[in-house]
Amino acid sequence: MRIVLLLFSFLLFNAYFSQEKYWVYLTDKEGVEFNPHAYFDQKAIKRRIKNNVPLNHFTDRPLRTDYQNKIAGIAESICGHTRWFNAIACKLTPQQFIEIQNLNFVKEVTPMITETVFADGNSYKELHKGEQGLLEGQIASMQGKEFTKKGLTGKGIRICIIDAGFPDVNTSSIYQHIRDNNRIIKTWDFKKNKPDIYKYSSHGSTVLSCIAGKTDGVFIGLAIDAEFLLARTERILYEGDSEEEDWLMAIEWADKNGADIVNSSLGYTSARHFVEDMDGKTCIISKAGNLAARKGILVINAAGNDGDGNWKYIGAPADADSVLSVGGINPWTGLHTAFSSYGPTADHRLKPNLSAFGHVMGYSPGTGVHETQGTSFSSPLVAGFAACVWQSDTTLTNMELFKKLEESANLHPYFDYAHGYGVPQATYFTDPLNGTEERETFTLDESESFIQITIKDEHFTIEDKIVFDYFPYTFNKLNRIPWLHFQDTYSTLDSNIKKSGAGYFYYHIENDAGYLDEYLVLSVYEKNILRIRKSENIGKTYRFHYKGTSKKITLE
Repeated sequence: MRIVLLLFSFLLFNAYFSQEKYWVYLTDKEGVEFNPHAYFDQKAIKRRIKNNVPLNHFTDRPLRTDYQNKIAGIAESICGHTRWFNAIACKLTPQQFIEIQNLNFVKEVTPMITETVFADGNSYKELHKGEQGLLEGQIASMQGKEFTKKGLTGKGIRICIIDAGFPDVNTSSIYQHIRDNNRIIKTWDFKKNKPDIYKYSSHGSTVLSCIAGKTDGVFIGLAIDAEFLLARTERILYEGDSEEEDWLMAIEWADKNGADIVNSSLGYTSARHFVEDMDGKTCIISKAGNLAARKGILVINAAGNDGDGNWKYIGAPADADSVLSVGGINPWTGLHTAFSSYGPTADHRLKPNLSAFGHVMGYSPGTGVHETQGTSFSSPLVAGFAACVWQSDTTLTNMELFKKLEESANLHPYFDYAHGYGVPQATYFTDPLNGTEERETFTLDESESFIQITIKDEHFTIEDKIVFDYFPYTFNKLNRIPWLHFQDTYSTLDSNIKKSGAGYFYYHIENDAGYLDEYLVLSVYEKNILRIRKSENIGKTYRFHYKGTSKKITLE
């Protein structure tokens, strides 16, 4: 019996490893004909011209047919391809791997990452008071009504959503205003190679509702008049096999069809990566996110939901430098919600860039408009916000918009690895002179031994004392420890929505390498909020933030 079992185990092992997925990178596109005016949507051409991107760029040209045919004749199967990286995705046995690797037109063969984690909820049902508060709060936290007053609803901006399925988008009243105005421009299921995406996981439906949904005249998302490209690239909602080649093909498809913004609520993390790989340069989809940005697209990605898990940190492509990563805020504390993944990147760049509500009201088939949670829904809230900003000033490039979104956030120029720069604020764009007058909400008083930080009388308000529930992030080369949350369990039934950042005192400690050694948020319950002993902190840079005022000091 033991021999039989061992043999069976061996056969299983051998069968499992008999074929794996690989990227086969090709050397050239010599002799390939390409007509960009026939290939690209007019919006894509206009975007390229605006951003000085060549229309006949090497990355946009198709792969050589003779190379594809040769690979197809050897490989177990072909799974997809990418123009941008001149590569073919395929399944190979060990023998096929060796044969293909030795072809003179093959530059490199690399194993593929194959696991995705989504960053995560009837017709309209009557909402109770707490749910109504949350629905209004997810827009109010960004001052979204200021956009509505100005008629900024994302009109003329084309958004591609890369997700797992869009059931009810073709039937529900939540999206009727989109359908009635023919604003679903194109759809494609990269799993089935057909345009029908109105089935499978409802995750994409909820994401779309957080960008552009509307119920009984109440906005779920801000960009109700935007145009949409809907791409299905994932089989299932939660952890499971998925093909990054589909994500790559989807973002190239989005580029071809004139997307201005791409929203992606997924991440590649621990399946085949270490935290150290999250440097924006290792994962192919992170490199694709950066390449899309160079073509003028604003790529927005959820930070992830690993903050209270073993992984804890952002995944790919949220780690990419030119991808706007969005973390989650707890609406009932106004602070980082425990599940939202932390920065920084492995090379110590700031992530997430921004935050939005991580607990939202969104639409799902069968449950209607209901409470759900995840940075999957923080990201589309910001995508809708960004569409409204871009509508207000179409001269902005994608990276100028990226920077302005950061500058608009409620904590800027303060930042940390839980909140980024905070939640974007509409008045930065609709009323740019508002709040520009200098004000001082606290003082830094320096003595020979101490720095004393004191809240000014006219700005002193007592907040709920939750300082003991939030512990600091610390960093060292051996152990990165983000905040620990002990009491971060709230719901619409528990308490009122709290304005993000209101009344809290934030500070961080920056080392001489430019990244944070520590950051804290303190409840304000006394005017003498903080005292720092100078002799113990020589060489450290402190940045403080309270009620819109930021100050910085370096201890010499």
